Order: sequence, then structure tokens, then C-alpha cells
Amino acid sequence: MSLLQASSKIAILGGGLMGRLLALALAQRGHPIDLYDAHGPQGDGAAARVAAAMLAPLAESAITEPGVVRMGQHALKRWPELIGQLSQHVFLQQNGTLILWHRQDQADAARFFGLLEKNRRINPSLPAMEEKIGAELQACEPAMQGRFSQGVYLPGEGQLDNRQLLAALVDKLQSLGVALHWESPREISDFQPGEAGQPDFVFDCRGLGARTQWKDLRGIRGEVVRIHAPEVTLQRPTRLIHPRYPIYIAPKEDHLFVIGATEIESDDMSPASVRSTLELLSAAYTVHPGFAEGRIVEIATQCRPTLPDNLPAVRLLAPRVMEVNGLYRHGFMISPAMLDVVLELVDHNDSPLAREFDVAVHRP
Repeated sequence: MSLLQASSKIAILGGGLMGRLLALALAQRGHPIDLYDAHGPQGDGAAARVAAAMLAPLAESAITEPGVVRMGQHALKRWPELIGQLSQHVFLQQNGTLILWHRQDQADAARFFGLLEKNRRINPSLPAMEEKIGAELQACEPAMQGRFSQGVYLPGEGQLDNRQLLAALVDKLQSLGVALHWESPREISDFQPGEAGQPDFVFDCRGLGARTQWKDLRGIRGEVVRIHAPEVTLQRPTRLIHPRYPIYIAPKEDHLFVIGATEIESDDMSPASVRSTLELLSAAYTVHPGFAEGRIVEIATQCRPTLPDNLPAVRLLAPRVMEVNGLYRHGFMISPAMLDVVLELVDHNDSPLAREFDVAVHRP
């Protein structure tokens, strides 16, 4: 049984990544949409704006659950389809991930790759890691010439430009006639869905903005540096294994790089600390000295919405209301799967994908 009738009027709370994707999918089905967000169209209050937007299910399998890994594999197929619906250019690359380490960190690297191999046995559809030594590494990533003697390549993994995507989604929503209410925070209690003059259904995708509804929701702070470095020519996301400050470097277009690592149990939204910034920059410099001549475009912080088990969830606890939250640090990697779970629930009040991905669906 479908939760929505034809041309149901819908209110979506939260205009971050999940809210924009859902608004697009439902608007394309002919539903009138009102999208409300506490901030502006640039996504200033959204975790999605301060993200590297890597699509790396094998790399992330070392630290997350198999269901999240399966969602990441789903996303690698779905993102080209979703981006293909948009009118504006969005950088999308599926050129794999390169993992590097310094000689003194060999033991940490061995432990990390042991976890990856264990997870490949659990999920055999994950691609095999490819060890790159000497000339093979230089051929895989010419920018590493003479800097590292060995690395591991994870084929098929990808990334996209998060800010281009957020802007392109707004452009598409406008073209579809979605009513966009920026600087307009709303609570579920502001609506009486189904009553005269009210929306027929409400979707809550507010992330940390929904803490009045999700009492156990917490923030996980992340810090990233965006650098323009013309001398650096990395061709794919690169991760450095390090006991104190492992980092990722995600190259976007025009020699723009997003560098991050820190993950702190905190709702603190204050600027990045000097220590964490120095650690990020120092680690990036050890990967490629060309970063020394780069220009710091931005140092940004944001908190990711996280539930106690670090897994996403959907709730249908009130009539005509669906809540989606807890995407944690995997927003871009799992949002297409979460979108498809929600659409299955909308269409059938059931979701085989939720069971495949181990997504909790809470009901009264």
C-alpha cells in the first residue's frame, strides 16, 4: 500500500543532501513540494557542504558495518544515474582509491589491509586490492614518483564534488517548481499532515537539526582544509595510513584538494584548532611537497548526525510523517541507498532494500 496518493502535497524539513535528493525524486513523480531549511541554498548548515564526498566502500569497510559497505556499492551505480538527471555540471570520478604509508608505519598498514581482506571475505562482491610496488605505483599515480615505494590500489571507488552537486540540485529543484524556503526552520510539530490546508505528508531530513525528535542523536565533529595546489597532480583520492593522523586527500577539479582526517565526539562547531590544522597540513606535505606552495582556500568544521550504533535509520512513528537520520560520516556514500529505501517505503510501505542494507525502519 502506497503511503502517498497521486499529487500528494509534501513538506520536506532539511535542505541538506538527503532532503534535496528526496525533493528531486518526489517532484519528478509529480508531487507538489515545499522544502524548508534553517540556512541558505549553499548548504551552510549541512554536513554535506563540509565533506570530501568520497565513494569508497572497500576503504570504509575497515571501520564500518557490512550493510553500510553494501550501500556504498549501491551508490557507485546510482550516482551516475542521479547526476545524469541534473542540468549543471557535477564532477564525478570513479578512478579508485590509493592507499600509502611510510616505511615506519608498515605494521599499521598490515593491520588495516587485514581488515579489508576480512571484509572482502564477508562481501565477495568487493573488488580485490591491488598491491603497487615501484614502477607499478609510479604508473598508477605518477605524482608519487620517488616519494613512496609501495601502495595499495582499490579499484572502482569514486568521489564527486559536493558543492557542485548541492548547487546543481537546487537548480533542478527550481526548474521543477519546488517551493524552496531558505532561512525557514521548521519542526514536525509545526504541521498537521492530512488536515485542510496542510501537507499530506512530512519528511524530516534535518540531521542534527532534528535533535528534538531523536533524543540519542549526537554530533561527530570533522575538520577539513581546502587547498588550491597547482603543483600537485594526484589523480584519485589518496589515503595515508598513520598511527596519529591518518588523512585523506580528495582531488577535485582545477587542482583543488579537500584534506581531512579528524573525527571528534563533539557537537562543537567552533573553528578548527591549530593543532589539528597543522597535523592535516603536515601529513599532506609528506604525501606531496607541492602542497607547501598551495593556497589555503578554506578551513572548515562541521558535525555529522550520528546515532548510537553509527548507522542510519528511518522512523514512521507518527501518521503521515517519515524521519530519516544518522548518516554519520558516510553521507555521500550511502545517501543514494537511503533514498531508494525511502522510495520503496513510500511506494509499498515496505523495503527489501532496507533489509539488504540492514537499515533499521522503526514503526509504532
